[in-house]
Formats: sequence, C-alpha cells, structure tokens
Amino acid sequence: MSLSFRRASLASLGLVFGLSALSLSPLMAQETKPAQDATSPAAAPVDPNAVVATVNGEKLTEADLQLAEGELSQQFAQMPPEQRRAAALSAAIEIRVMAKKAVDSGLDKDADFQRRMAFLQARALHGEVVEKEVVDKVTDAEVRARYDQEIANTPPVNEIHARHILVKTKEEAEAIIKQLDGGADFQKLANDHTSDPSGKTSGGDLGWFGPGQMVPEFDKAAFALDVGKYSKEPVQSQFGWHVIKVEDKRAKQPPAFDDVKDQAKQAVIRDKYFAMVKELRAAAKVEIPDEKLKKDIDTLEAGK
Repeated sequence: MSLSFRRASLASLGLVFGLSALSLSPLMAQETKPAQDATSPAAAPVDPNAVVATVNGEKLTEADLQLAEGELSQQFAQMPPEQRRAAALSAAIEIRVMAKKAVDSGLDKDADFQRRMAFLQARALHGEVVEKEVVDKVTDAEVRARYDQEIANTPPVNEIHARHILVKTKEEAEAIIKQLDGGADFQKLANDHTSDPSGKTSGGDLGWFGPGQMVPEFDKAAFALDVGKYSKEPVQSQFGWHVIKVEDKRAKQPPAFDDVKDQAKQAVIRDKYFAMVKELRAAAKVEIPDEKLKKDIDTLEAGK
C-alpha cells in the first residue's frame, strides 16, 4: 500500500533531482550501497588526497577517482565491480588528456564554452545548496510530522472484498442471477461459468480493493452493494458482463510509517525547496523584457 501525497509541481521539483544530479549522486550511492558482511573485515579508510596517478604532472587523487566513479556510474553499471575502479581511472585520465588538448587549442576561451561552463557551475552550486541547506537539514521529526499530517488529512474510506462472475453476454449474466435467486452457490457458479481465468479456481474471488481500483462501472456497482448481497442486474464493463457479490467491507487502513517514510521525506524536501526558492526569488531582481515570455513565466510560477 502506498501513501498518496498531494502533488505540487513535479516538473519544477525535477530541478532538484534532475539538474542537481551531482549533489545527489553521493546520497544515492549511500542509499544503495550493499550491507557489509559481518564476517568480512572492515575496509581500510581511504585518504582522499592519496595520489592514484599523475597526468602531465597533474595529480589525480582518490577523491578525484571517487568523483569519476559516481558521475560515470551509469556507464559502469554492467561492468563487474572489480573492474569499475580501473575503468573510472581510465576515464579520468582520458578526460584530463582531452581537457589539456582543449586548453592548448584555446577552446576554453570560446564564448559558447564559457557560457556552458558558467551554467554548469551555477547548476552544481544549485545542487550544493539543495543538498547542504535542504536535504541534509531534514529531521526525522519533520518526516514523521509530515506522515501524521497526511494521514490526518486523508478522508477515511472503505474497501471491500468481492467476487464476480464475468460472461460475454447480458443474457448469460441474467441466467446466472436467476440461479442465484434460486439458491445456487455463487462460488460454484463462478468456477463453472466465469471467463476470468483467475476466477475459475477461486470462486471469482477478487480479494480486497478500494475505490477507484476497478473500472468505473464495476466500482460503482460493487460499492453500492451491502455485505452478502449480489447484483440483481448485470453490470456491463469493457470486459463483458459481471455479476458481483460483496463478501465483506472494512475501513481501509493507512500505510505504516516505515513503508512510506521515504515518500514523506521527499515531500518535506519538496516543500523546503519551494519555500527557499520562493524566498530567494522574492529577494532577487528579475527583469524579463519580452512581455509574452514574462506572462508565460508568471503563469508557470503561479502553478507551482
């Protein structure tokens, strides 16, 4: 079961998790790192300043290598773990020698390159602010409070345990209803007549489900029935004609905190991020000469 948080501008939130990939990659690496075997010795601490190679007299350190591994992790995903360190070092050396050639050729002075570098630096700084001033400052208490708030704001709903018999025609469904009116057993009829493959051995059992999980016609008819009752008229959907029986109803239980705490944390991060952006945008002097573009920006910002 998942907790459904209200969705503010996910496109804008993409700035946090898309443009700031540099800042979040260490976090993701930490979350997905496999647990160390208790029987194996702990890895020796690595000196980030230890030199692993020199390229044209320029040092490449452990910190540089770890950065390369993190930034190029997708390229190394299919590679055996024991080869990734060597591959990262090879890539780092390749980048350095090609970068030197670019500088020697004067490409670093190119106006388009400098614009890209300025943007990349701003993007990296954006990521640093998100990580240091937003992500790292989220507390367990804030995450729990957000979960409690969402649970309190979620209207209580019922879920039902139902069975159905699915047939191709209305006439077939009406004939089954007549048999039920005469005292026939619903589960036996389902096993004998339903065209739903999963229902042929389970008496048409659909298990528990909540509002909106079934097609609208089925959903409306099923939730209108009382416990122990079956539909007196065939219910048509895109799949055919249904005869529905409700076995039980219960209040839908909210998800446990541990099951959705990551979602709750992302919601806290999102809110803190937007609050910071709103404050900084209000204090910034932003001028957009193009009136149409300005109007489009205002519309976009109003939807966040």
